[in-house]
Amino acid sequence: MEYAFHYHNTMARTGIYMALRNVLGAFDAPPVVLCIGSDLAVGDSLGPLVGTLLRSKYRFPGYLYGTLRDPITAKEAKYLSEFLKKTHPRHVIIAIDAAVGAETDVGLIKVVPGALRPGAGANKRLPKVGDVSVLGIVAKKAPLSYPLFNLTRLGAVFSMADAIAGAVQDLAIDHNVNCSQKCV
Repeated sequence: MEYAFHYHNTMARTGIYMALRNVLGAFDAPPVVLCIGSDLAVGDSLGPLVGTLLRSKYRFPGYLYGTLRDPITAKEAKYLSEFLKKTHPRHVIIAIDAAVGAETDVGLIKVVPGALRPGAGANKRLPKVGDVSVLGIVAKKAPLSYPLFNLTRLGAVFSMADAIAGAVQDLAIDHNVNCSQKCV
């Protein structure tokens, strides 16, 4: 099942958190967060913005890959998939990326079970990555979508990133609390 929340919705953070909980179910190890994107185009910076917010604003306690300072582009994500499986074998991987979609979907944050295909908006054919996908629809799908990433409003991308980062942080805190209660 796919979940979608508009970034203007004041309950988007809570909705994303609950969707992640539903999709992931119970998990033993804290999630690994893979934030895909680049700061070279505003629309493509969603992933690195989420990573930066998790690192600086929330001091995320888990494994985090991809920030504005150290971005993980779609090209690098294909190599990271194997690395993450070997390095974090018991951890679920939450893959976060910007996406293009129908004009009516612009502004939606989607939580989708299963892996995402990085670079799909730029017509790249790369392997899938992640166990659950969080996609921010930042622009309308068009034959040449990538240029539209530069026409995306930074405020919209930042608001999406803030909602996603908050939800992921809530998930990590919830996991830590539940683990400490079981372990006592």
